[in-house]
Amino acid sequence: MTIDVTADRVIPLPLDRVAAYAMDWRHDADWTQGIRTAELSREATGGGFGAGAEVTRTAYFLGRRIDYVLRVAAYEPPLLLDMVSVSGPMPMHVTYTFEPHTDGTLARIRVQGGEGGFYRLAAPLLARQVRGNLVKDLRDLEARLLEQR
Repeated sequence: MTIDVTADRVIPLPLDRVAAYAMDWRHDADWTQGIRTAELSREATGGGFGAGAEVTRTAYFLGRRIDYVLRVAAYEPPLLLDMVSVSGPMPMHVTYTFEPHTDGTLARIRVQGGEGGFYRLAAPLLARQVRGNLVKDLRDLEARLLEQR
């Protein structure tokens, strides 16, 4: 993989609350940079959201519209949501993890991907941009949750 970027933030709220909101695809556009729409395009084997489910996202990144589908590879609430792209302009692996922390919840997002073509050539720029977006995502996640108190 060309890009491997991680950002984390301690959010001063309980683990279950942070993870439940962040792992719910219906909130993606509320706190994730660039995402305009997200929809459950395939349910998990047992129905609903879980391993095997697919979420179709439309996002804007570096001024370009990107449509992609993420398949849930692992879903272990409230600790882990792991997704891999099955459709889109580049291979992508997105992992959300949540851990108890003395000050609330340690939320972490890791994005891996970007092999091939434009993305390979622009890897250093993309990595900086992705990292900046992830930092903003976690800041916005905290702000959104604190507003709901």
